[in-house]
Amino acid sequence: MQKILLIEDNEEFASLIQAFLEQRSLHVDICDDPFKAVVTALESYSLVLLDLGLPGMDGLEVCRELRKKSQIPIIISSARNSTSDKVMGLQIGADDYLPKPYDPDELYARISSLLRRVRAFADEKPSKSFVIDAKAHDVLFLENPLFLTEAEFEVASQLVKHNGNVVSKEQLLYDSPAISSMDGKSLEMIISKIRGKIKPYSLKEHIIALRGRGYRLVE
Repeated sequence: MQKILLIEDNEEFASLIQAFLEQRSLHVDICDDPFKAVVTALESYSLVLLDLGLPGMDGLEVCRELRKKSQIPIIISSARNSTSDKVMGLQIGADDYLPKPYDPDELYARISSLLRRVRAFADEKPSKSFVIDAKAHDVLFLENPLFLTEAEFEVASQLVKHNGNVVSKEQLLYDSPAISSMDGKSLEMIISKIRGKIKPYSLKEHIIALRGRGYRLVE
């Protein structure tokens, strides 16, 4: 059974979510202490469901601390639904952001989708040709920096992380805050620019477009 840590200080709301998810075969533990949660989340959980309005430590700081220590999936669930909070949450490491109030069925769908993606990622093989340089915010191809823009870096990073697997246009847009408000045509332009920066080092096409499905990075 998948274990979820719900970091939430609203006891009534937390109990309702716990009951709903446990009816769907998910084990849910509740923690209302953000300082304890930063330690507890690293134990044996599959996913963290994180509120932002916590006592003593803002949820964004909790997210930042968790991401420093672990790649555990994080869904932010908060009544704070400003664009700045959403963008900040995703930029510091959250995998999804679900504003309150929401339909519990949507929460369950997002949890299930994220856990499926994590399982798929676990089966993926690291790229031998492409390396993400997180510190420089760039991608290296055959040890050569590509000097990517922020939007190009976010898209290229997603393709490298899912090396060999198809990543949908929707997922690329959603997981790339710099282009989340753009459309498919804008994404195509960014992909074209990334290809152009790879071309001086290889005549092979390394980003394959699959009609109706998305893009795939190949060695």
